[in-house]
Amino acid sequence: LIVGTHRLLSKDIQPAKLGLLIVDEEHRFGVTHKEKIKKLRAEVDVLTLTATPIPRTLQMSLLGIRDLSIISTPPRRRQSVKTFLARHDDLVIKEAIQQEMARGGQLFFVHNRVKSIHMVAENIERLVPHARIAIAHGQMPGRNLEDIMVSFINHEIDILVCTTIIESGLDIPNANTIIINRADHLGLADIYQLRGRVGRSSRQSYAYLLVPSLDRLTPDADKRLRALLDCSELGGGFKLAMNDLQIRGGGNLLGVSQSGHIAAVGYDLYLELLQSTVADLKARAAGGHDLLQPELDPEVKLKVAAFLPDDFVRDTAERYRLYRRISTAGNDNPEMLHDLQDELVDRFGPLPSEAETLFTMIGLKYPLRKLGISKLEQGPAHIVFTFVENSPVDPGMLLELINKARPRKRKGQSKPTDDPIRLTPDHRLLVAITDQDNLFDKIYTVIESLTTDT
Repeated sequence: LIVGTHRLLSKDIQPAKLGLLIVDEEHRFGVTHKEKIKKLRAEVDVLTLTATPIPRTLQMSLLGIRDLSIISTPPRRRQSVKTFLARHDDLVIKEAIQQEMARGGQLFFVHNRVKSIHMVAENIERLVPHARIAIAHGQMPGRNLEDIMVSFINHEIDILVCTTIIESGLDIPNANTIIINRADHLGLADIYQLRGRVGRSSRQSYAYLLVPSLDRLTPDADKRLRALLDCSELGGGFKLAMNDLQIRGGGNLLGVSQSGHIAAVGYDLYLELLQSTVADLKARAAGGHDLLQPELDPEVKLKVAAFLPDDFVRDTAERYRLYRRISTAGNDNPEMLHDLQDELVDRFGPLPSEAETLFTMIGLKYPLRKLGISKLEQGPAHIVFTFVENSPVDPGMLLELINKARPRKRKGQSKPTDDPIRLTPDHRLLVAITDQDNLFDKIYTVIESLTTDT
């Protein structure tokens, strides 16, 4: 067993029989290290551990490229960290310090600028003259830094003014308040790791995120900080990583970018292409078959309210996952979609009308694909079914459907009425609909008429 830093990835270190590589704090490894690890994957099992996976790693797990396991059960009697977002104010800082020191606790004050860290420490000393204060940062000599940390652990120091050097590897049960200055300049994973330095005991802990102004935050910074406030419960790292994925994008899974959106083809299309390819490669590896041909994915455009309301599924990341699952289930057999619908009822209660409509609309995809219908649209007066060129639908059945719907000509009627159902030369079936008709009943009537003997 060899335990070490990323130095173990150097060329001059070649273990004789390496069978397992465990990477802790995976989010702290750069692209160069990841590429070296990737070269080992063909021969070595790799287990990566992290509280907040980077967007690319998380996206690879969601797509099935990597296996994913989540440990969401906290230690016994552990409480979540109460997190506050506030404008930088001496009164806020003073009250937070006095509250923690009144119960005999210690504090971290994170200021990630070495040049001005002494000024910050002097200001804190002015606010609470009776507090014992020390400074710690990565540019200090190792021996001095070690002495300060030992003193802090032994409670000889009340407030440690420090940089992000403390974000991992510290477990000090008596330190239960952290104040992070200029939190808008830090990433989600950084703040999450810093917040994890407190709350290491059964005592209630607090995290204060200070920014110059609440009204002048950049859009991304505002999203990051709001996500941290929403994900303050224990074991919320995965949920927070999902928010990070939505804010920053999934990166280039085949290149070196660990975050960022795919501009060339669009992010959603990129994910669909990649997910399809992964599924095909797995099927070929399992059965030894050639790559599968891409299946038809019918496009459904109806003028209905079909979505999961915010008050039904309150968690944003969970709604994102459910939308992906619903979309995937719609392209599979109907039983999967019904099972997922039952799961939502069991977890969140009776479906609101918008959610029921969503399941009904997605449920159309399976029968439409079987009929070779690439698109279903709702126009002002018609429902339009667009067929692919090699549709399996019997042309005779189409003609029978059209003739049955055609009204009989009455005596004395000079001008013929428009056919309720007609077929255009560009493979589109137009079905007339009125305000009195039930949209989905009309659609399913057409589908059933075409699938009787298909």
